[in-house]
Amino acid sequence: MEEKLKQKSGNLVKVVLYGPESTGKTTLAKRLAEHYKTAWVPEFARDYLQEKWDREQKACERKDMIPIAVGQMESENELAKEADTVLILDTNLLVTMVYSEAYYDGYVDPLLEKYALESQYDLYLLTYIDTPWEPDDLRDRPDRREEMFDYFLNTLDTHGLPYEILKGDKEERFIKATNLIDKLIAHDPTTKRRSKANKE
Repeated sequence: MEEKLKQKSGNLVKVVLYGPESTGKTTLAKRLAEHYKTAWVPEFARDYLQEKWDREQKACERKDMIPIAVGQMESENELAKEADTVLILDTNLLVTMVYSEAYYDGYVDPLLEKYALESQYDLYLLTYIDTPWEPDDLRDRPDRREEMFDYFLNTLDTHGLPYEILKGDKEERFIKATNLIDKLIAHDPTTKRRSKANKE
């Protein structure tokens, strides 16, 4: 089990779209991946929980946290093999940890917490709640968006993780995100080595 939760090393700039539900993460992740001609990692929990809802008419439960985390990390490790220079992630284990804490009275499986905090990323792009709420089978708490945003923000601050907040419309967010990622790529000491290897 632990091996499946472990992030594999690799010479990539890793950027996580991070924040509450319905704040434009997936749309931006796809656009960034297209812009950088690289892979992006979707949110494993969405398909997992939609299938559960369709099958059982049940929402997420505490017992789902580890299967979701395993699926998310396996997707990340697999898609990292296809990425070029930068890997864009629609979510990661830290997001799973935040939801576990927020929804289950502070409970987080020790394995989830261990690997969520051990995994390393160059930047978290925290998406603000100035986007319209789009309801679906899985989303809830539309009246608690500010509370959830603060939860996400406090987790980053508590663990000293690198982040920038994205606000505004889609174009404003995209421009800010690409400027930040371009700077990461330019200052990443392994980027030139990767670029040279890709040409050979």
